[in-house]
Amino acid sequence: MRDLANPLKVIEILSDGHFHSGEELASIFGITRAGINKYIKVIRQWGIELSSVQGKGYQLAYPLNLLNEQKITHYYLQKSSQPVALDIIPVINSTNQYLLDNLAELSSGNACVAEFQQAGRGRRGRQWFSPFGSNLYLSLYWRLEQGPAAAMGLSLMIGIVVAKVLRELSGQDIKVKWPNDLYLDDKKLAGILVEIAGKAGDIAHVVMGMGINLNMHNPDSGIVNQAWSNLGNIDRNLLVANLLYHLRQALVCFEKQGFAAFLAEWNPLDNFANRPVKLIIGETVIKGVARGINQQGALLLEQNGQITPYIGGEISLRADN
Repeated sequence: MRDLANPLKVIEILSDGHFHSGEELASIFGITRAGINKYIKVIRQWGIELSSVQGKGYQLAYPLNLLNEQKITHYYLQKSSQPVALDIIPVINSTNQYLLDNLAELSSGNACVAEFQQAGRGRRGRQWFSPFGSNLYLSLYWRLEQGPAAAMGLSLMIGIVVAKVLRELSGQDIKVKWPNDLYLDDKKLAGILVEIAGKAGDIAHVVMGMGINLNMHNPDSGIVNQAWSNLGNIDRNLLVANLLYHLRQALVCFEKQGFAAFLAEWNPLDNFANRPVKLIIGETVIKGVARGINQQGALLLEQNGQITPYIGGEISLRADN
């Protein structure tokens, strides 16, 4: 893999929001202008928008709040005496895949965060649009001794915790959408992907990934094909610290009590509660009114006065407009 240290350093220099000339950058790195142009090309491939003005140089089109290990650790230790246990990898294929590839070395609570994912993924293998520094891409590992069955409702619990953290930091009315999304103003704000390694009756290795839109601009319409929203300007380092702390606390509770301990928190946050919806299961569309969820995390759909629970990884929920 090519060395990415210098393109990353260029981003760090440009993150002050000012213009920096090609000559200045070439001098810093001790290379030619042509070498700097190669770095700029790499940076643009990561989804960073740059202005290039003759006589002035390069400037970021939008400010970047870069991830910083010292800042995250500082914020985290204000809440916990435990180690932050976080790998910051600026450019990665997938934060979930990174943890899955390193299960043997992980302890419960270990996490990974990235600035850019080259192969980020969502549910059912869909690509997750992951431009550099615009959003947050975080994955967390947990070991469930009771096995895969004990993970029932886990993605819903994560949605509740993440929504509460985002509401607290932004002051906005963040909602949850069954089974694994967060919404703001009826538009997708974040997605959650839970992946489990382990067989029935054996220990479950659980990796929980989340992608949260913060300041995304001009996403690829071939990947982002539904209405989306941004959380806006918040300190990403504070966000990482708060998410790690609250998710770890919640996972300890989840291990002992399961999703039942979080059920009451779902309804006030439910984006589609008591609204007409449609479930898409393969080629089948089922319409009804969403009536919350049950203790197993199944969606409750009312049709003609009858309520039916639906659960499974191949169901999509949409508003029925």
